[in-house]
Amino acid sequence: MRQQMPKQDPEIRRRNFDEVAHGFTAEQALAEAKRCLNCKKPLCVQGCPVEIQIPQFITLLLEGKPDAALAKIKEKNSLPAICGRVCPQENQCEKQCILGRKGESVAIGALERYCADWGRANEAVEPTCAPSCAVKGKVAVVGSGPAGLTAAADLALMGYKVTLFESLHATGGVLRYGIPEFRLPKTIVDYEVGNLEKLGVEIQTNVLIGKTITIDELFATGYEAVFIGTGAGLPYFLQIPGENLNGVYSANEFLTRVNLMKAYLFPEHDTPIRIGKRVAVVGAGNVAMDSARTALRLGAETVSIVYRRSREEMPARLEEIENAEEEGVEFRLLTNPVRLEGDENGNLTTMICQKMSLGEPDASGRRRPVPIPGSEEALPVDTVIVAVGQGPNPILLQGTAGLNLNKRGYIEVDPETMMTSIPGVFAGGDIVTGAATVIAAMGAGKKAARAVDQYLTAKNNPAKE
Repeated sequence: MRQQMPKQDPEIRRRNFDEVAHGFTAEQALAEAKRCLNCKKPLCVQGCPVEIQIPQFITLLLEGKPDAALAKIKEKNSLPAICGRVCPQENQCEKQCILGRKGESVAIGALERYCADWGRANEAVEPTCAPSCAVKGKVAVVGSGPAGLTAAADLALMGYKVTLFESLHATGGVLRYGIPEFRLPKTIVDYEVGNLEKLGVEIQTNVLIGKTITIDELFATGYEAVFIGTGAGLPYFLQIPGENLNGVYSANEFLTRVNLMKAYLFPEHDTPIRIGKRVAVVGAGNVAMDSARTALRLGAETVSIVYRRSREEMPARLEEIENAEEEGVEFRLLTNPVRLEGDENGNLTTMICQKMSLGEPDASGRRRPVPIPGSEEALPVDTVIVAVGQGPNPILLQGTAGLNLNKRGYIEVDPETMMTSIPGVFAGGDIVTGAATVIAAMGAGKKAARAVDQYLTAKNNPAKE
């Protein structure tokens, strides 16, 4: 039987920001590891975007060697404590697990987290690139989210001198500003970033590439290649009347204030945030679940997820949906906001919604929501958080001449080399694909690091004629 990770009681955790899941005990980790069949052709590895040798690390764990198991993970994944917490394993490695065909798959993510947490608690030796390593060249990495952190780590281990540029005052990108403390403690992010510095990666914060310094200037100061991993942080809105009322937030702003600026600790930290008693979150992805669960913890009396499709079409992880339900978040499905109304002072009071039915599948593969005439209803609210996706931040893109973008405004890259239209400039993660998962961005960072190495090796060691 698959082991269940211990969690805080919902009635307690819904009013605190402590981590919800406690992680496996040593006994649970061993019991779960014993379930692995150690397949000769492990499909789970094929399902991992960063190519972790899953049966091998589980075997080492079974042999009582958590240090070696962690080292095996770290051969492919520089952020295991993060991935073990927030990656959608149920749609990737665990989905491919043979045991899952007739029962429950091995809890690969929980075992990865266990190894990473063991290493942190026991001060396990991290991979290093000694000062004597041959320095192949200088590479700039723009953005310290999962794609940038992965690319920086891999390039450092290959022997490059890497500088990581971050526009905010703290590293981590979406890992820090987007994912709440109760799902990913920031001490974990700090620890993983600290391991990058041990590899020799130089980190410069408060540097906005495209404004503070341009990509052309990076090349002029000695960098031989640049990787862009700036993510997708420009929020989308509903484009309905009333979105300028007081009390309407983008999920991006809401979560950034709470997570990065630590508004949940006000007045200890000096960025407050106003949350009403009746909160509606529009959308049903992981960001929507994070926003709804955060609103509860900030003191909202009722929090509703408002989603225009049915439960089956929700893009959020099942675990996050279940956690939200346990904590008391309400779900208003097949419901679509059509306008927001307020009082004479411009404060939000009401969300007017229309009921929907599902028609034929659209381009996303999900059934298209169709309005039901005459089905409008009023929902009393004083806070609305819009979590319907985000696009590419235009600052770097507008400040870089010659950088080709696609119709959606994302950077175009060669799918094989990850190189952009500018020679020596590579890109990956959400800035290329649009908003996706942490592990997908990490996979892109890993692929780009290999491409950078191949490019610079060829450039600096041209074939003799």
